[in-house]
Amino acid sequence: MCLAVPGKILSIQGEDFARTARVSFGGIVKEVSLAYVPEAVESDWVIVHVGFAISLLDEDEALRTFEILKQMGELADLEKPAGEA
Repeated sequence: MCLAVPGKILSIQGEDFARTARVSFGGIVKEVSLAYVPEAVESDWVIVHVGFAISLLDEDEALRTFEILKQMGELADLEKPAGEA
């Protein structure tokens, strides 16, 4: 099953549809496209699906959603491989 996961934007690079962001998912940082959320700025929370931020959301909702996904064990794809710092 594919899930959309909340993450916090740490930094943004690029312009227009080539904008990308470093997004933190509970400490795991991934590169994400911002093509669908051009209004996003650093420190915003976004919902990410298959490498694309698809919407903005408030911090409280993001943290609640992230905690539920964690309890369900649905965040395994975000875990660091063994031995990685």
